[in-house]
Amino acid sequence: MTLTINPALDITTDTNRVTPTDKMRCGLPRYDPGGGGINVARIAHVLGASVSALFPAGGHAGDKVTDLVADSGVPVQRITVARSTRESFTVDEDSTGQQYRFVLPGPRLTDAEQTECLDKLSAAAASADFVVASGSLPPGVPSDFYQRVADICRERGALLILDTSGPGLRHISSGVFLLKPSVRELRECVGRGLISESEQLAAAHELIDHGCAQVVVVSRGPQGALLATPYGSQRYSAVTVPPGSGVGAGDAMVAGITVGLSRGWRLDKAMRLGIGAGAAMLLTPGTAHCTREDVERLFEMVADPIDIDGPRRNDGERRRATGDQWLSARARTSP
Repeated sequence: MTLTINPALDITTDTNRVTPTDKMRCGLPRYDPGGGGINVARIAHVLGASVSALFPAGGHAGDKVTDLVADSGVPVQRITVARSTRESFTVDEDSTGQQYRFVLPGPRLTDAEQTECLDKLSAAAASADFVVASGSLPPGVPSDFYQRVADICRERGALLILDTSGPGLRHISSGVFLLKPSVRELRECVGRGLISESEQLAAAHELIDHGCAQVVVVSRGPQGALLATPYGSQRYSAVTVPPGSGVGAGDAMVAGITVGLSRGWRLDKAMRLGIGAGAAMLLTPGTAHCTREDVERLFEMVADPIDIDGPRRNDGERRRATGDQWLSARARTSP
């Protein structure tokens, strides 16, 4: 299941040129349900996984998001809230190929609404193998909210995959199975520049050593991704595709990794599916989700990873580090 505490109604359109003051005549808008966990759920469904989406929603925008998620075939668990769900606006500039993205903060959730979200999460996580919590925190939600989510998942025996930023990421102290920051998010979390690959890996291993997560995946855009485990690291190259929107590519990567793990794949193979799914999102307009055919085709094009940071492990440890059985056992038995 997925949790999206700050969903959005994503609106995408295009215009010839973005200029100040003047009215800009736009093309027909496209409406998609947005927010990290919702994006993950839609793509996981496309890839054939059994998944449900839990999120708060309010107002006409919340009704539209709920209908769009349901229409995509994903079962919905909605918490109705008093204030309206936010809208996000993306404009593609036809004359330059540039993209402009405007993201609103989201509604303020009351304490009672937050409690209802966590109660429904607790009930649903009891029968879930994986919980993916993804996206920003809306106003009124405390910075330790995702740590509370991690505690619930640990109690219920579900593996938590977390993709967030800012205070929500900085206040994680334990209980996450797999953490997926971008380089920018990781930089903000540790408060350092992280220019080189070695610096990025060092920061990822710091989070592991401090008990925040068992596995850290650092997404690096066109440079691919880094996988850090307690026994070492791997580098994954990106797949070359024509430049496209890129909206939701990180969410697609999370979806691919989670779907691969849910199939019982080794972590390194699941990573390749995540790389393929992220690349497939570059082929879609606006916030539309990728197709299964594109993901599977690009998955086959992902090169084998390169082992790095070798002194941390021997060959036997490397095999355990990329094997889902070891990781799952660790996650379910960790205090």
